[in-house]
Amino acid sequence: MRWLIRLLASLRSAPGTEEERENAGTPARGSDMETLKKSFQNIHDAEILELENERLGKITLLYIRSLIDINQLQEFVIAPLQKAAGTDLRDTVQAAHLSALEGLDQAETAAFKGAVILHAGGRLWGISLSSSLSRAVEPSKQEAVIHGPQDSFTEQVENNLTLIRRRLAVSALKSERFQLGGLSHTTVILLYIENLTNPEFVRIAREKTVSVKSDAFFDSSHLSQFLEDHIHSVFPQFQQTDRPDAAAAALASGKVVWLVENTPFALIAPITFFDLFQSPEDYIHRWPVSSFLRGLRFFAFLFAMVLTPFYVAITMHHYQMVPLDLLFVVLESRSEIPFNPFWEAMFMMLVLEILKEASLRMPSKSGQTLGIVGGIVIGQAGVEANIASNLLIIHVAVTAIASFLIPNYLMTNSSKLIQFGLLGLAAWLGLWGIIIGLIMVLIHLNGLTSLKQPYFAPLTPFYGIDWKDTILRLPLRWMTRRPAWLKTLDPNRVKSGNSHPEPKG
Repeated sequence: MRWLIRLLASLRSAPGTEEERENAGTPARGSDMETLKKSFQNIHDAEILELENERLGKITLLYIRSLIDINQLQEFVIAPLQKAAGTDLRDTVQAAHLSALEGLDQAETAAFKGAVILHAGGRLWGISLSSSLSRAVEPSKQEAVIHGPQDSFTEQVENNLTLIRRRLAVSALKSERFQLGGLSHTTVILLYIENLTNPEFVRIAREKTVSVKSDAFFDSSHLSQFLEDHIHSVFPQFQQTDRPDAAAAALASGKVVWLVENTPFALIAPITFFDLFQSPEDYIHRWPVSSFLRGLRFFAFLFAMVLTPFYVAITMHHYQMVPLDLLFVVLESRSEIPFNPFWEAMFMMLVLEILKEASLRMPSKSGQTLGIVGGIVIGQAGVEANIASNLLIIHVAVTAIASFLIPNYLMTNSSKLIQFGLLGLAAWLGLWGIIIGLIMVLIHLNGLTSLKQPYFAPLTPFYGIDWKDTILRLPLRWMTRRPAWLKTLDPNRVKSGNSHPEPKG
């Protein structure tokens, strides 16, 4: 009996007509704009404009004044709506980016992305009229080259996509759009070349991007920390670049690229340890020059990590290995130093890092003054005060200069931490400590992955064909195949019949 009573009660309370049932299941469309108006209260630059038209009826416009182009709003939206003679909104509004909105959340997000929300005929529409607030395309300051393209990415993601499409004018260049961040609603575009990039890379990249959970993203480095495979490693597993030619070259090789809104740096993956030592100028110089410069960078990376620890190991544990004439120089240099070599080197390296960080944080006009003062403090006052020896200052200075040869700034920071670790091992175990530390670094590199791919390729696993463009850079005409470790669907770079003459007339 109870179930029968409940059934009769539910039938009695249900709407009788079909129209009543529809209204009961879906809120009235007229209330959408009222809800939006309440959401935009206490926003000083939010404006609501109401128009009347005989054909279209009452029209309500809502927009954020600081985010849209007011001139375009008047010319392409308001004026046509006031003179509209038809009932089709798409024929009336002279804007290319007119799209129907499905809900209030989508309308609110569109308004804060520079769209005008239009309510007419019980429906919500979005008209993209975002203001062109962006800096001009300028030469790259992080990866500057003397010869080669002089453009770089900006904070506008669509402009960055344009710079890449101009270099890869093919329909196979696919782009997938994601929106990340519950507060920031940051646009992220995933790029890859269909029928070339390994589908497994695309699947992993898509799954990692979708699985990112955070309320705000303001830089591509924030996103990379959610995408990388090993969060505790000091080595970067994504390459960050602000050069469109570098991103286009990575796509042509079979890699995946992320463009992130409001940041001029794109993410490239998968990468290897050796990719971080390559510069765009390597492919502009003659190949013997490029090979020499690239080899010099690897040597400078090892030099920056090992030189100061080597000095500490020799002076503390292996002074008998030093030639007698040189030993006299070392003893004379250290005769009045009250600290042992370890604390002497630690102090000078920390002072150097403090000066480098201070030069980055200080205004540009004060940077030169800081450099002069720092040079005097380290070079002259430190020696005269018997805090550091001349030999150690030379070692620290050469180490600092060598670290700047590394093209990737993130890898430069990695070498700093490794250097401090090797310094402690050198003070403890001497040269054996340095050897043990380097072996541990190699083991760590061998265990890393980037987008689930080996980080130390083409060394482990070994791909002999890829050594044409690793430590050495051989002639471009010899590089007829893409990197084997990327496992691309189309391994050949050389195509027959790709020269198409321009039509005459």
